[in-house]
Amino acid sequence: MKVAVLDIKGKETGRQVELSEEIFGIEPSEHAIYLDVKQYLANQRQGTHKAKQRAEIAGSTRKIKKQKGTGTARAGSIKSPVFRGGGRIFGPVPRSYSFKLNKGQKRLARKSALSQKMI
Repeated sequence: MKVAVLDIKGKETGRQVELSEEIFGIEPSEHAIYLDVKQYLANQRQGTHKAKQRAEIAGSTRKIKKQKGTGTARAGSIKSPVFRGGGRIFGPVPRSYSFKLNKGQKRLARKSALSQKMI
């Protein structure tokens, strides 16, 4: 496929360039481009967020008051999420947000992006 070369102002220079039909002439796949961009952005995420669980809080493991006769609710540990300074129940844990994208899918995404620029 032959394409005219434009200058910086958008005017034709009179030259033409031969572009490969298998790269610049395919039907663009928007979903492949979406997945490629999603993977790129996911790989940028650091994933180092963390909150302390019950087991990681500094404090004694003794029962803080007797089971019966106090008139208040049962309580077993000062590290309980119910108490101030206790552990977080379902807090964030460090993890990787990256995911695998197949080679063919990635190639299709790159070709689709170039083909879309031609349209």
